[in-house]
Amino acid sequence: MLRFAHQLTKQLVRSGIVSTACGMSGEPVAKKLHTMVKIGTHNGTFHCDEVLPCFLLKQLPRYKDAEIVRTRDPKQLHQCDLVVDVGGVYSPENHRYDHHQRTFTESMHSLRADKKWTTKLSSAGLVYLHFGHEIVAQLLELTPGDPVTQVVYDKVYENFVEEVDAIDNGVDQTDEEPRYRISTNLSSRVGGCNPKWNEKNINEMARFEKAMAMVGAEILDRVDFYKTSWLPARAVVMKAVKSRNEIDGSGEIMCFTEGGCPWKDHLFTLEEELGLSPPVKYALFADSNGAWRVQCVPLKLGSFENRLSLPEEWRGVRDEELSTKSGIPGCIFVHASGFIGGNKTYEGALAMARAALKLSAKSEA
Repeated sequence: MLRFAHQLTKQLVRSGIVSTACGMSGEPVAKKLHTMVKIGTHNGTFHCDEVLPCFLLKQLPRYKDAEIVRTRDPKQLHQCDLVVDVGGVYSPENHRYDHHQRTFTESMHSLRADKKWTTKLSSAGLVYLHFGHEIVAQLLELTPGDPVTQVVYDKVYENFVEEVDAIDNGVDQTDEEPRYRISTNLSSRVGGCNPKWNEKNINEMARFEKAMAMVGAEILDRVDFYKTSWLPARAVVMKAVKSRNEIDGSGEIMCFTEGGCPWKDHLFTLEEELGLSPPVKYALFADSNGAWRVQCVPLKLGSFENRLSLPEEWRGVRDEELSTKSGIPGCIFVHASGFIGGNKTYEGALAMARAALKLSAKSEA
């Protein structure tokens, strides 16, 4: 038996399947050749659009222990199992995901007609496009075809990955000159992980890994939020929308029995799905101290403009002065911008919303 084992080992060595090493007994020991999966990306200054896909890919079992090879050497990249953000090739069948070539103009919509987003993809978007369903399913412990996976996949692209794509490709948020710069977005923070121009003897890979950990923490938190907080909120908003006429005959005021849920995104979706008219103007909910808030519905998601702000004469006024001006007992405040106000009771908050509707109708008459 031992003789057979020696012969088998020699044969494996000759074929290149194993190499030899000497154990304590001096006998040759079979050793596997290096078979570690490799993810290639470029070296030098790193950006969010390669840091993010490297992290995402390592969430999949087959890439969990992959070595990240940072180089621009074509020979080394050719040895990698998957390459992102370098190489000048987009070829999913060969696992090459670069977007820098002149001919590349793809977006989510151009590659998948059922997706609405037309922002040019970076390497982050490309990897998310091809692996995102599987990654999200892995993180949520669901299947790629599960409806929850599908919904979370779309929300994570729309509210996380698309931003990375747009920034990396130089796509402005608006056609107008922005009034101020945002320098704390994820892409900027990844950029800040790079060695400073005058730092010497820096471990660049350690900085890359630091950026991966930061990006990873944020996207994991975002995926968890959509599953455990955002999705359950839909049922709460649906209930509030369906019972809005019981709150006020106008149908323009809704009330949440559970405060603090993320409601705006769901409200816009449900209004469109249900064809609601007139649109909801105000949402009532209890705050953490047991008082009540009346909050304006924005014109659109993320907007600082409201469908109907609280009356101008109430804004920036508090307590008794506000109660006197409005004729409503128990007022606490109205924000200076008019987007939210507070009252000690539900009845008081509802009265504020109703009064705001009446004042608006009177001014339009």
